[in-house]
Amino acid sequence: MKILFLLAFILPIITVAQTKATVTIKNNSALDRKETVVTIKWATISNAYPQIDTSNFVVINGNTKKQIAYQLEHKGTTAIQNLLVQVDLKAKSTLTLLIQKGKPAPFTAKTYARYVPERLDDFAWENDKIAFRAYGKALEKTEGDAYGYDVWVKRIDKMILNDRYKRNEYHIDHGDGLDYYHVGYTLGAGNMAPFVNDTIRYSANYHQWKMLDNGPLRSTFQLTFDTWNAGGIKVKATKTISIDAGSQLNRIENNYTFDNNKPLPVVVGIIRREKPGVISLNEQQGVMGYWEPTEKEGTTGVGSILTTPVSTMSVNKTQILAKTTVNNNEPIVYYSGAAWDKAGKITNSKQWFHYLNHFYQQLQNPLIVIVK
Repeated sequence: MKILFLLAFILPIITVAQTKATVTIKNNSALDRKETVVTIKWATISNAYPQIDTSNFVVINGNTKKQIAYQLEHKGTTAIQNLLVQVDLKAKSTLTLLIQKGKPAPFTAKTYARYVPERLDDFAWENDKIAFRAYGKALEKTEGDAYGYDVWVKRIDKMILNDRYKRNEYHIDHGDGLDYYHVGYTLGAGNMAPFVNDTIRYSANYHQWKMLDNGPLRSTFQLTFDTWNAGGIKVKATKTISIDAGSQLNRIENNYTFDNNKPLPVVVGIIRREKPGVISLNEQQGVMGYWEPTEKEGTTGVGSILTTPVSTMSVNKTQILAKTTVNNNEPIVYYSGAAWDKAGKITNSKQWFHYLNHFYQQLQNPLIVIVK
């Protein structure tokens, strides 16, 4: 009788564990989290819910009882690596999500990236806040060549890249924003380059690309740069860039390989305009912000946040620079991006610098995720 009783007690627990998973997200900080994309390791979900059908499940907000959008992140592999969800979470609060069988509602893409061969090998990417592009091999040695990241400002949350390229009028605002950001021979909106003998050692443009994931909540891709001479040091780079829905900033992971056992000095840079703007430098926290002078098209804020120790931040006539070091074949991660005042969310330097500082604090206080 004791054996039968134990079986009757255990079986229902096994059945429940196989029909759903519960995700608890804790925000123990004093920071509100808005439109935050949370990464949940897929292995923890499949362990809690081994019978999950990847093509037939929903994620339910425990408070509202409504479905929320999600993404299966692969990171360029066939196997699922993470489940991504976007949530709002008040300071010192907890959110419960239920993962269970069901037909997911259609999700509107909030991020997008693609190679643009029809425009001289551009690689462009965007989310529901802002857009960017990097320049490819076909643009090298032409009049329009540039070294850094370009910004495409936008005032709507829809994806706009394809429409702008199709119109071929991305310097004109058709109600969704435009491209008025000038890059030239600088690091533009937060590119990184070796800094050898007090000189920026620019590479050529990217020559290879690879898409790792493409929405609806995160788009990630790799750009590879051929070996170049960085002040007597042969350097090769692979840059992995991710943009999340709801964020003004990209996550950028660079991997440099070079023929030197010593750490390689590098700088993250932002182009500086001739007219006066507002600059905010925080070497201790690695936060660098710039509110550009206002143009007829509006005002752009650009900023970068380094996660490695910054030795110096400096300002010259053409660029704002943050200097750090990288080791051979060891990834270095930083964040960089932009905002536009005519989008209506961030409209002055104070708000932009607050956004950057708040983003830094979020990095220092990650959310806690528990799966059962």
